[in-house]
Amino acid sequence: MTKKNILIVEDHELTRFGLKTAFEGVDFVGELYEAESAEKALEIFNEHNIDVVIMDLGLPAMNGIDATKRIRSSNKDVKVIILTSHNDEKEVLNSLRAGANAYCSKEINPQRLIQVVQSVADGAAWFDPSIAHIVLKATANSPVIDSENNSKAYDLTSRETQILKLMTEGYSNMEIAQILVISINTTKAHVANILQKLEVDDRLQAALKALKYKIV
Repeated sequence: MTKKNILIVEDHELTRFGLKTAFEGVDFVGELYEAESAEKALEIFNEHNIDVVIMDLGLPAMNGIDATKRIRSSNKDVKVIILTSHNDEKEVLNSLRAGANAYCSKEINPQRLIQVVQSVADGAAWFDPSIAHIVLKATANSPVIDSENNSKAYDLTSRETQILKLMTEGYSNMEIAQILVISINTTKAHVANILQKLEVDDRLQAALKALKYKIV
């Protein structure tokens, strides 16, 4: 199992300590780093090999959205998980536009958060149920093309359409491989083809585009 290095960005010391404690000793976790500000987080990010960032939004000075934007523009492979008590529609959508791969409420159960981090690190996107309606509302209010045969409009094969549907439901590459009884390498190849055909950079953008244009 490839271990993932995690950076926790949280200005409240007690919350930061609790998060770090929750991830200590977890099988898939490698090095744990912590930062009390976005500026410190960017410094750590530039000095170390970080795979996953758990990002608070309400940080002093630079906020979590701007920090996410800078991190994702610097490295599209890093996964950013927003962990916040804010469910404001504007902040949710701005977080996703900034490149966040997941959005979680701070009320999430620690064990569930560990599962979410592992799933996102493996390539899934995840929305807290409390904000799912915001994402669906945003996609529903966007103009769509003719929904008939949209998968054909993007030249998706039946298998790619099947995988894209699972991607919109938050399944990781490993989980998709297990569900469809195919190899992880085959799954990754299909996902790469899907991203290319939809002309998007990552799985989250693919999932949002699939919902917006009713491709699946």
